[in-house]
Amino acid sequence: MATSFWAGKAAEYSIRVLVFLSLAVSGVAAAESKARDELKAFPEAPAGQQRHVIFLPKRTDEDARRVGVIVGRTELVDCNRHTFSSRLEKRTVDGWGYDYYVVTGVGVVASTRMACPDNTKKKTLVRSSDEPLLRYNSRLPLVVFAPVEVEIRYRVWKAGPERPTD
Repeated sequence: MATSFWAGKAAEYSIRVLVFLSLAVSGVAAAESKARDELKAFPEAPAGQQRHVIFLPKRTDEDARRVGVIVGRTELVDCNRHTFSSRLEKRTVDGWGYDYYVVTGVGVVASTRMACPDNTKKKTLVRSSDEPLLRYNSRLPLVVFAPVEVEIRYRVWKAGPERPTD
């Protein structure tokens, strides 16, 4: 009798776990489907380019936030400071009015010319000198097209409280 009681509880628990897992999987599938639908308006990446998509979470204070887009390349560098030039151009999807961004004018890496105490080199992300702050908008994905050798990262900035001047 006691065995059937525990067997029934185990079966009930197993059913609950299966229902939970199926709901979780369907929720992920629905989110992926929504993401694909939102991206239909944006063009595909041309040859030699990669499309980077950033989905921002919904926030109550989106007007006080900005998205800093970091354009970089992984390079073998020494102890000097390194950077390269690039531009982030804003473009609009024809017929939709949605904005997207294209990295253009990617230049060569420049560095300071100080003598390094040890001549070691390490791989690190070299950032572009242009790091624009874009409007935070969770309703649309932030789409950036960049050459395949360029990496896109981002940071979210939040403004502090307003203060009066002295």
